[in-house]
Amino acid sequence: MEFRWLKQNEAVEAIVVFGGWAIGADVFAHLTGPEDVLFVSDFRSLDADLPDLSGYDHVTLLAWSFGVAGYAHWQQGRGDPFDRKVAVNGTLAPVDETRGIPPEVMARTAEGLSEQSFAQFLRRTFNAPQSPHEIDIDARRAELHAVAQRGPAPAVGFDLVWIAGRDRIFPPANQHRAWAGVALRELPTAAHAPFDHFDSWQALLS
Repeated sequence: MEFRWLKQNEAVEAIVVFGGWAIGADVFAHLTGPEDVLFVSDFRSLDADLPDLSGYDHVTLLAWSFGVAGYAHWQQGRGDPFDRKVAVNGTLAPVDETRGIPPEVMARTAEGLSEQSFAQFLRRTFNAPQSPHEIDIDARRAELHAVAQRGPAPAVGFDLVWIAGRDRIFPPANQHRAWAGVALRELPTAAHAPFDHFDSWQALLS
């Protein structure tokens, strides 16, 4: 696991983002708000502890994509530091025929990973061509294998789940099955990375 403060100004509230695979934190750069923001990535291992968050009055979790199951696995056996939890375009069963990414798709992505296939993944993530991104092929393939081998995560209660109607990574129908009975909000025209539909952290997390 890797931790990076995107914003740290001794605010009274903090947001912890469990991010997606290989995308980085740039997708959140435009979101405004007074909160300190910690970005968590690289789910090859889930052994690390978060920095001390006890000084904040309120701490919110935003879990996106593989970060949803990554967080739930990480949380098992630890104290819960979060007052509110929000999931975006991910499930607790990240590799699953009916509740996540189909296993065949996941295996094909891992085994065929290259700069070219990653460019295709980015297009599917944003539903638009993207400028080239660097990728550590071996590390990101290892992360995909780790996510698949970890399997479904323990049940964790989320206060809000966002589902994008044009998600081409986690099929929306699978997300709906995975989150039956949970408070859902939909973004009918949004892609897997839907953050351009928001201008503030409050709009995304409230």
